[in-house]
Amino acid sequence: MAARDTSHLSDIAKMKVESDGSFNRLASVFRDFIEPGGKFAPEKNRYHLYVSYACPWATRTLIVRKLKGLEDIIPVTIVSPRMGNSGWPFANVDAFPGADVDPLFNAEHVRDLYLRANPDYDRRFTVPLIWDKANNTIVNNESSEIIRMLNTAFNDMIPADKAALDLYPAEHRAEIDEVNEWIYPEINNGVYRAGFATQQEAYETAVKIVFAGLDKVEKILTGKDYLVSGRLTEADIRLWVTIIRFDPVYVGHFKCNFRTIRDGYPAINAWMKALYWKNPAFKDSTNFDHIKTHYYWSHPQINATRIVPAGPIPHVEPL
Repeated sequence: MAARDTSHLSDIAKMKVESDGSFNRLASVFRDFIEPGGKFAPEKNRYHLYVSYACPWATRTLIVRKLKGLEDIIPVTIVSPRMGNSGWPFANVDAFPGADVDPLFNAEHVRDLYLRANPDYDRRFTVPLIWDKANNTIVNNESSEIIRMLNTAFNDMIPADKAALDLYPAEHRAEIDEVNEWIYPEINNGVYRAGFATQQEAYETAVKIVFAGLDKVEKILTGKDYLVSGRLTEADIRLWVTIIRFDPVYVGHFKCNFRTIRDGYPAINAWMKALYWKNPAFKDSTNFDHIKTHYYWSHPQINATRIVPAGPIPHVEPL
């Protein structure tokens, strides 16, 4: 029997937009949780994290994994940033510097993992995802939920100082949720809605929303080190992965060019730089070669030449 054609799910050039030219992101499908006493119990080396340095959603999980000291508990595999017709490839198919071979199945693409977990899977083949070696399936592929698992599920296995770090503290959850609720559509996903729009009106509507969101963030961060409660929370991590990509990618590639972060938003820029230069979890999870190559190479419907820009120089300004 011939293999099922999944190119409409893996080939970004075949991505569907709405009749008005706007882009709407589908919800993630695998939504189980790692939790004590559950089907997916916390155990060392039972779970495997698959990510791309290029992807902002995946980078969220890399940052939290390092902040919580989980490197020895949850191994990670990095895909190549050159996402082609078959989706995200591993290094055995595309040996891009910094990419890995899949150590579990020697898979060629992330797609293979999804179809191994569910042969009838019919959504996009995204990263990040957490694989469970015990049940031989994907636990979760929704980054906002993965970072909450990493925040608490393994606290009994890590040093006390790492366990004490709580990125979603109960006393501030309402405020964190409130900030997340508008930052996601206006900024995190907003840049994609601008960049993937296929009609002028859809683009102009989307890009205005992006900068209105950034204006709100600038007001919040003026005179502050963090978005909520004067401490690092998941709200900072969720926003930061978009902001660090903004000048290198979204200004040019996604046409989000009202202003740059470095020249238009001094409070956001200072916040972004402080996390990058002072907290290794942020800097070590950021690879600009992967980031820029992915966007400019993997979206031929936007950048047909696949030329990757050399700038901005520097990618992140010094403190």
